[in-house]
Amino acid sequence: MGKVTGFLEIDRQDRKYKPAADRIRHYDEFVIPLSEETTRGQASRCMDCGIPFCHNGCPVNNQIPDWNDLVYHGEWHRALTNLHSTNNFPEFTGRICPAPCEASCTLNLQDQPVTIKSIECAIIDRGFKEGWVKPEIAQHKTGKKIAIVGSGPGGLAAAQQLTRTGHDVHVFEKLAKAGGLLRYGIPDFKMEKHLIDRRITQMEAEGVNFHYNEHIGVDKSIDELVQKFDAVILAGGAEKPRDLTIPGRELHGVHFAMEFLPQQNRRVSGETPTTNNPILATGKHVVVIGGGDTGSDCIGTSVRHRALSVTQLEIMQRPPEKENKLLTWPDWPLKLRTSSSHEEGAVRDFSVLTKEFIGKDGQVEGVRCIHVDDKMQPIADSSFILKADLVLLAMGFISPIHEGLVEQSGVAIDGRGNVSADTRNYITSKNKIFACGDMRRGQSLVVWAIREGRQCAAAVDEFLMGATSLPR
Repeated sequence: MGKVTGFLEIDRQDRKYKPAADRIRHYDEFVIPLSEETTRGQASRCMDCGIPFCHNGCPVNNQIPDWNDLVYHGEWHRALTNLHSTNNFPEFTGRICPAPCEASCTLNLQDQPVTIKSIECAIIDRGFKEGWVKPEIAQHKTGKKIAIVGSGPGGLAAAQQLTRTGHDVHVFEKLAKAGGLLRYGIPDFKMEKHLIDRRITQMEAEGVNFHYNEHIGVDKSIDELVQKFDAVILAGGAEKPRDLTIPGRELHGVHFAMEFLPQQNRRVSGETPTTNNPILATGKHVVVIGGGDTGSDCIGTSVRHRALSVTQLEIMQRPPEKENKLLTWPDWPLKLRTSSSHEEGAVRDFSVLTKEFIGKDGQVEGVRCIHVDDKMQPIADSSFILKADLVLLAMGFISPIHEGLVEQSGVAIDGRGNVSADTRNYITSKNKIFACGDMRRGQSLVVWAIREGRQCAAAVDEFLMGATSLPR
């Protein structure tokens, strides 16, 4: 695959960022793409490793060695066709996926994995630039109608697959535009929203019907969909955030991350605000509780708001700088990860338990904390207070929101609070109702949502037609 000796002759080279001092002045993407020559050279590093562990590392099972070889030989159109055969939206994953495929790359044993994510992004960006990405309209209609609730990556992937096989697909979205957390959550500086818009345009041309500002379970009953459509797919995501119920939680200035981030998405796009109480970090001392990607997004957004300071707290111990390859590879390793937002200006503290929010006249003014040991037990005499004018809770999501859609549908819930459905048939305990993505599996990655959307589409097609040609 690629050039037989490429990995011996060419060092790993990945995309760079524009300087932090420049990029924090705007909300545009700031990744500098590799040149075509450099990208082809990086693709040539894909070695003939015998067993491509990157296939298993990638949730959608991208045929990575194949399109690396095609890019190396300059066959970009064929590489795009191959990439689209497993992934409906590589322009999303090529920007915001954490690239578990690279962790699984054989060359990662020496910390020199192939730059798979960057090559993937280069393929799809070139495909759009050259006009190769066009609507794929079904030649024959099946006469079957399918409703999809939720327009995140899982719902969109299912919709595109089912439309292309001839079904009449209707996507119901409670918000003003499609995309789910891709649009209302992921900051624009990580992924600009015109990327979503052009895919929606393609899908509309293929025949997908989008219904916006329709909150199923609130504005319209799920029973109405079940009666009107031949199948219903629940793809509403896992939106119930993990709360921190400690003294002072009621103070003004303590917010969930997903109260904060979507507001900025709407400001950038010029969309009408949904609240008269804007949450801004401008001129404030910000404390972000939670060490994951959502917390990182809060940091980058706060820095762009011109916060006075940003501190991120994580209850877990500080991970090692480098993993033990012999113990972890080819699995996703636990190690210290520094995002572009961290580099823009944030203090990180680990092994910190938040005990109390301190305030005056109903406004948060500080956070009382204490350090804990590896068993999560408080360490004596380690308590401290952080000044905080704005606290953002970014501790993950625990399940779908049950009120409304889920409760009305009457579908069974698993032990973690997610909609119960297996990964073969994706059907719930209720006939005609299917579930996929975070609503079924819990909080996860965009690439997992795309995988489940595609597999759910195949299951629905088989349920309606008795057989399916859609890939799983």
